[in-house]
Amino acid sequence: VQLQASGGGLVQPGGSLRLSCAASGNIFSINTMGWYRQAPGKQRSSVTTITKDGSTTYDGSVKGRFTISRDNAKNTVYLQMNSLEPEDTAVYYCNADVWLRGGRWYELYWGQGTLVTVSS
Repeated sequence: VQLQASGGGLVQPGGSLRLSCAASGNIFSINTMGWYRQAPGKQRSSVTTITKDGSTTYDGSVKGRFTISRDNAKNTVYLQMNSLEPEDTAVYYCNADVWLRGGRWYELYWGQGTLVTVSS
C-alpha cells in the first residue's frame, strides 16, 4: 500500500491550500484516515481524522479553519486549509487504517509528507 500526499507549498498568512492523499495498492477497505503534522523541532501531532462514515475530529488549533473530507471510491483524503497562520508551517503527513485483500485486520500506513510553509 502506498499513500501519496500532494498539495503542499508556500502560502502567505491568511491564504489557503488543499492537500490530497491517495491510497493505492491491494486494498480491501480503509477505515480511519487522518492528517498529522510535524513542525521543526517538535513532535508529530494529530491535526484531523475522518472515519469511513464521515465522522471527524479536529485539533483545537485548526478547528474552524481546516476541513477534512474523503472520497471512498478513490481511497483519497483531502485537507482544505484556510486562514493559514505561520504556526501552521510543518510537514503534513497522511495516514490510513487499511485492510488488505486477504488480510485479517486493519494496519496503519503513512504517506511520505508534504511541506506547508506559511510566510510573507
